[in-house]
Amino acid sequence: MSGYRLPAGGRIDRSRAIAFTFDRRGYRGFEGDSLASALVASGVTLFGRSFKYHRPRGLLAAGVEEPNALVTVTRGTGRTTPNLRAPSVPLHGGLVAESQNRYPSLGFDLGAINDRLGAFFPAGFYNKTFMWPRSAWEKLYEPAIRRMAGLGESPTTRDADHYAATYAHCETLVVGGGPAGIDAALTAAETGGRVILIDEGEEVGGGALADPRQWAWLADALARLAAMPNVRILSRTTAFGFYHQNFIGAVERLTDHLAPADAKGARERLWRIRAGEVVLAQGAIERPLVFDGNDVPGVMLAGAARTLALRYGVAVGRRVVVMAVHDSGWRDALALAEAGVTIAAIVDLRETVDAALLAAAKAAGIACHLGHAVTGVAGRKAVSGVTIAPGGTGAAQRIACDALLMAGGWTPSVHLWSQARGTLRWDDNWGAYLPDKSIEHVRCVGACGGDWDFGGGVAVATLPSAKPAHQQKAFVDYQNDVKSRDIELAVREGYRSIEHIKRYTTNGMATDQGKTSNLNGLRIASAALARPVTEVGLTTFRPPYTPQTFGALIGHHKDALFQPLRKTAIDDWATTNGAVFENVAQWRRARYFPQGSEDMHAAVARECRAVRDSVGMFDASTLGKIEVVGPDAAEFLNRMYTNPWKSLQPGRCRYGLLLREDGFITDDGVAGRMAEDRFHVTTTTGGAARVLAMMEDYLQTEWSDLDVWLTSTTEHWGVIAVQGPRARDVIAPLVEGIDLSPDAFPHMAVREGWICGVPTRLFRVSFTGELGFEINVPAGDAHMVWEAVHAAGQRFGITPYGTETMHVLRAEKGFIIVGQDTDGTVTPGDAGMDWAVGKKKPDFVGKRSMMRPDIVASGRKQLVGLLTEDPNEVLEEGAQIVADPNQPVPMTMLGHVTSSYWSATLGRSIALALVRDGRARTGETLHVPMPGKTIRAVVGPTVFYDAEGSRLND
Repeated sequence: MSGYRLPAGGRIDRSRAIAFTFDRRGYRGFEGDSLASALVASGVTLFGRSFKYHRPRGLLAAGVEEPNALVTVTRGTGRTTPNLRAPSVPLHGGLVAESQNRYPSLGFDLGAINDRLGAFFPAGFYNKTFMWPRSAWEKLYEPAIRRMAGLGESPTTRDADHYAATYAHCETLVVGGGPAGIDAALTAAETGGRVILIDEGEEVGGGALADPRQWAWLADALARLAAMPNVRILSRTTAFGFYHQNFIGAVERLTDHLAPADAKGARERLWRIRAGEVVLAQGAIERPLVFDGNDVPGVMLAGAARTLALRYGVAVGRRVVVMAVHDSGWRDALALAEAGVTIAAIVDLRETVDAALLAAAKAAGIACHLGHAVTGVAGRKAVSGVTIAPGGTGAAQRIACDALLMAGGWTPSVHLWSQARGTLRWDDNWGAYLPDKSIEHVRCVGACGGDWDFGGGVAVATLPSAKPAHQQKAFVDYQNDVKSRDIELAVREGYRSIEHIKRYTTNGMATDQGKTSNLNGLRIASAALARPVTEVGLTTFRPPYTPQTFGALIGHHKDALFQPLRKTAIDDWATTNGAVFENVAQWRRARYFPQGSEDMHAAVARECRAVRDSVGMFDASTLGKIEVVGPDAAEFLNRMYTNPWKSLQPGRCRYGLLLREDGFITDDGVAGRMAEDRFHVTTTTGGAARVLAMMEDYLQTEWSDLDVWLTSTTEHWGVIAVQGPRARDVIAPLVEGIDLSPDAFPHMAVREGWICGVPTRLFRVSFTGELGFEINVPAGDAHMVWEAVHAAGQRFGITPYGTETMHVLRAEKGFIIVGQDTDGTVTPGDAGMDWAVGKKKPDFVGKRSMMRPDIVASGRKQLVGLLTEDPNEVLEEGAQIVADPNQPVPMTMLGHVTSSYWSATLGRSIALALVRDGRARTGETLHVPMPGKTIRAVVGPTVFYDAEGSRLND
């Protein structure tokens, strides 16, 4: 291939030259060039080396389907990205690119010895060769193979870029900005709904960018879209994944097209788009042809050559041959000839072609060879000629050329359609699979859906040749070095399904996901098996559609933001008032509020006494909160939780216990029924995401028939717990629209009204055992309401308290904390919470497991209370418990301490513990061995304070 810049044409700005380097050599291109077009214009033929054989490779395609021209781009310190496709790399000043997988240089690669030894490296050779000795695999074989075979090298320096993420919603999302996509966007926009049009190119336009006849229409259509306020156009944006319920993941490249000095802000933005309807307009990908020498640099797709000429003003060679089995190859040849590229010949396997095309080619002075096939390519690092023969087996004829263009037909891009679980149907006219039936609200338009006229052709993958197959180097998967004979070998080895053949040969498993190889591989397997293509199977398309950076997917989650510290709306007040904090899950929470010289023990004792004697206030905003809404909301919760929910009346609350499938406790919380079809469900602070994911999993996979919506509202509500005998007196002056009297608002009830002039969901619940209210208000109002409650409680000596006091108060009442008093092996029965299991319920998550013999057998650890014989001795949490302290080591452990505190209310220490057959040991003295001493403790009930619960009902 002897590429050069055409004297005119293209969409580049020839007045703005750009300097860049490739393999440490300087080049110049123009504004609007891609790295690939600028290099071809400079006469560069060789772009890289192949994965396994290190064969020289040149440009094949002009889009994301490019398998050969993979480069590493450096944009400054800490900004190195491997495995970028040269056609998709926009040119900018100071661009530094390197070829990959070669040593010591691209022109002279020692790894090319693999190509000479290729006969010893057939498909699957490593699975058969490196079996013995087994220990040598990790130490010798695998490292050697990895050094010889590979792509770009992973960066070793810290990523200096940062990344953004956002959400978007629209009535119509159009993926693909070619003519069909633009028409679909215009039509959708006229209805008034929100429309988002995304396209992965530097310019929106798709195939129209390589057709000057459409440029005027394209400019007008894009101007019309830009003038519509309900339309958003996102160029440089790749839709990489289609997920459930029309949820699309896309990555927008924000600064990669800019010179390093101008690249300010985030490098990429992750878009999470939920659309009412998705319109796929991704076009089609031209198929290569499989023949001996089809990977020599300078052999490329005809459509790619047309794009280079008409969009970028670059000729791929001085004398070009086209090998076609499809009309589109003739049209491309004519377009190239019109642009000034010399077409030496068109070779077509068909005996007859469209008369108009044949006449136009002859009028352009192009030699036409019908019924012929290319049987060989001369050259190693560049094309110097081709050999053709009638029917591929007749008398050979050589044609001198420096580029060979292939037109093997077209394959609709159905990757996203398949990810959306849409079915496919085989179409003989296209010789490819087309979209059939949809599951999601999605449709395909244009070439993506088979609705485009590329002309006619014959559906072949391999060109006929008189040369024996084992002597040919006819490649199917260019990136993974899979030849046609590798696929035939897989069939001889007994593989029948294309998915198995794919894994044996690695065809279609490269970074391009087989965009140019899957269908050819399928056809070759079909011929080898003597079975129709439709009986060989179909490759599964998985996200991402094209590779994306880890940075784009991770977003802000790096360094200090890897796990962001979440703060409540009341955090600033707590800081100002001297709180000592601790981290709970991802939240920063006030642990206690010391006064003067108080240490933690003194502060917690004071806070506990305040709650028991008068009133305290606590920031409970970190509780997980899930809005469960829909006609089947009660049924859904009834199936999820152990408790019965369908009988719960609106305005009432219920404690909920959640199990895993294995019958063990995973979370708990209180839920209030706000209406017949709406519940406000709380979870533990650390369990919010886990519980929501679990609920979504069951709703989507097990009970998709239920009409229910789940929404995380954890950060929507700020929660202020006011607890103690004077709690009602404190909030009464602030509340409107709610009767706070005990009869009108009993324990475990919820009401909606107003507090301090803002809406509230007021729960009468308690995690302390005292009269208690939990004030739920919009998070933006929580700070104001907190200060108002604090001011109103001054005459009662209101005391803010933290998590440590909360732990003591709840332990005094025997209330468990999931994850502290449970360890993943605790059932409701173990925790003494059989009362929370609906005995008449036909089923709930984990019910079947609760009946397993080992779950109901004796000898299980049960939650009990412990009182040390010395009331001043506070046990250590996690300490092991034994029956006989004098037994030999290793001792037989009965259990461990889960919670242990000093109780200022009781004037002594208290503890909860998981002990084998614990409840049967009530009154028994057990021992806790500690360094230098053994502590004696008596087993008792888990409730240490107000066992009757009288204080809850004041």
